[in-house]
Amino acid sequence: MKKNPWFMLGVLFLVFGGIWVALIVFSSFSLFSEKPNFHLMGRPAILKLELNGIILDGKKLVKPLIKYRDEKFIKAVVVEVNSPGGVVGPSQEIFEELRRVRENLEKPVVVVSNGLMASGAYYAAVAADKIMVQPGTLVGSIGVVMQFTNLEKLYDWAKVSRYSITTGKFKDSGAEYRAMRPDERDLFQKLINDVYVQFVDAVATSRNLKPEMVRQYADGRVLTGQQAKDLGFVDEIGTVQDAYDLAAQMAGYDPKEIDVFEPPKKGIHWLDLLARSEDDEGETSSWDGRINLKGVVDHALDRMLKLHLLNQPLYLMPGEFK
Repeated sequence: MKKNPWFMLGVLFLVFGGIWVALIVFSSFSLFSEKPNFHLMGRPAILKLELNGIILDGKKLVKPLIKYRDEKFIKAVVVEVNSPGGVVGPSQEIFEELRRVRENLEKPVVVVSNGLMASGAYYAAVAADKIMVQPGTLVGSIGVVMQFTNLEKLYDWAKVSRYSITTGKFKDSGAEYRAMRPDERDLFQKLINDVYVQFVDAVATSRNLKPEMVRQYADGRVLTGQQAKDLGFVDEIGTVQDAYDLAAQMAGYDPKEIDVFEPPKKGIHWLDLLARSEDDEGETSSWDGRINLKGVVDHALDRMLKLHLLNQPLYLMPGEFK
């Protein structure tokens, strides 16, 4: 019996159509579903926040902090940190917003890390009333770095010519298609020196340390948690649970009488990973059916090569830019 090609085409259409419908239905369930939080308003709570990975912007921490810090049921803030630092401005923004909670609202702020709290992450942490770490936590790396790439010889090999038309001699400083001039190097050195002074001043003032003492260790070196405590860069050795207990006590509560409030997290559909990168609010939108493969590739290359960290001053731990 001769098979009807239109029948076979219809079968294939139904099969692939069914698969596509199944994928769409499955995508309605989040990979990272919104975590329900049934906190009873009025019962005292500690606001739990996290600072993880390289700091590219402060929105993921600052937005929920600003949203909930004025709530009456929030009595203290604990920030769990595991970060090598990152971009200067966002690190300073996190510092300022935590400082406002501590000084303006007079609510205790405790920062805790059992892994890594370096450079920009440490800058943000010194705004807290107390910093708690494990003895083996990596802490410090006070300093500033700028990274540049010179592809001039690669362009010559590829017979590619690049140039810029500018309104001033420093407008294309740091361009990857030519070597850096001595005056440009001097300009960038002065820039990071100024940002370095801001870092040292923030640590010295917040930790009640002498600036000359801070500068002695502000050469980019990383300290263990125990070393940092002995030098006065952190306050206590303890666990994450110890940090919550300490925050409760500082707020005037028995740890058993106060909740931990974690802001609800927005759901992320598995197809979001293909559809788009983060939106301008730093959050992933729900999938709308569009798959932007070019955006995914560009985003992956950017993160792999760390192009987003080039040509700007960074509070970043040594070895993270690789």
